[in-house]
Amino acid sequence: MARLLLGVSGGIAAYKALETTRLAVRHGHAVRVIQTEASIRFVGTASFEAITGAQVLTSEFEPDPLRGSYPGEPLPERSPISHLALVERADVYLIAPASANTIAKLTGGHADNLLTAAALAAPCPVAVAPAMNERMYVHPATQANLEALKARGVTIVPPGEGELASHGEHGVGRLPDPAELLAVTEALLAARRGSWAGLRVLVTAGGTREPIDSVRYMGNRSSGRMGFALASEAAMRGAAVTLVAANTGLAPPPGTRVIEVGTAAELAQACDEEFDVCDVLLMAAAVADFRPASPAHDKLKKEAGVPAPIELEPTEDVLSGLGARKRSDQILVGFAAEHGEGAVSYGLEKLERKHLDVLVVNDISKPGVGFDSDENEVTIVSADGTQRSVPRAGKDLIARAVLDDVERLRAERGTDDRGEGSDGASGAGTRSAARV
Repeated sequence: MARLLLGVSGGIAAYKALETTRLAVRHGHAVRVIQTEASIRFVGTASFEAITGAQVLTSEFEPDPLRGSYPGEPLPERSPISHLALVERADVYLIAPASANTIAKLTGGHADNLLTAAALAAPCPVAVAPAMNERMYVHPATQANLEALKARGVTIVPPGEGELASHGEHGVGRLPDPAELLAVTEALLAARRGSWAGLRVLVTAGGTREPIDSVRYMGNRSSGRMGFALASEAAMRGAAVTLVAANTGLAPPPGTRVIEVGTAAELAQACDEEFDVCDVLLMAAAVADFRPASPAHDKLKKEAGVPAPIELEPTEDVLSGLGARKRSDQILVGFAAEHGEGAVSYGLEKLERKHLDVLVVNDISKPGVGFDSDENEVTIVSADGTQRSVPRAGKDLIARAVLDDVERLRAERGTDDRGEGSDGASGAGTRSAARV
């Protein structure tokens, strides 16, 4: 399933956007719709809402009951800024129909309505499908605007020729059929999904549990959501993904191979067996640093009183061991959940000590992020000295940012061996080129 954001501007061709939406939903995509005020004169919001199962938005100031999420996704814990949330979560933004006025606004970088503001903030591929009278379409101003958008990486879906809205008129300016619009959208999705084709990605997620007796254990609060988001994003980009899941209870992301483990030792064994064949390791699991040295084989009884002090022993440092044996063409990404001041400083030390390429640091002292949350706020530090902060966002968006950094490192090192060369359609490059 992909997230498709559809922008509908004013014009008689807006009725075709309904069929495009219906086809996209039938193909398994989650669709949200933004309409301009003018488009509502041609097609009402209720029609799109009935097809998508989600409220249509028309204004930046209109509250979104879904808080920027798409149908089928969990509701975020807080209300984001609507024109940012919808498009930053989208895999493709299709504007169809795009009127001459909307195209002019997009070219000028205007943000005077929700549709254009979302386009200006789009990190995903953007496609524009013009629809208007032939005289407006062939006008030098419109043609210059379309060329400018195309030069910025926006996909232009050329209009068809045929009967136009004005009685008796025939010419160029018809919005392409819905099936063609969906085909263009899915081609953009396929390009993004294929950006990691041929890569083997190993992801760990969740938290290990170290037994005290046959019932009790030492554990941590990791839910596994971050690791699952990374696995889902890597699979979306076309990678062959193996997910080592420790006590998560989450549904496996589509297209991933899952190995379930319980303890740190089991996770270490799984990683040891899978590491040599992977190209990228994303170590998001919270692995216990210590475990009971002599766990009881049966249940410790309350009636027997407080047991003797539990002696702890260190577990294997899985990431350090893998870092020490990594190949030059492998990328290792670690995660560090720190508390309070000095989080990034400690992360930089950990990056070097464990021979990592990237470390994702999050300060779990901040409320509403990290463990047991759908959101996170991180700083990504890399071995090449780059450092960037990713503001609070859903973990799917954090995953996207992390994998973008991995792509950047692979491209800089010349390890992109998938036959795409310097023009390889990396997810990061595709998204940035598509900005309006």
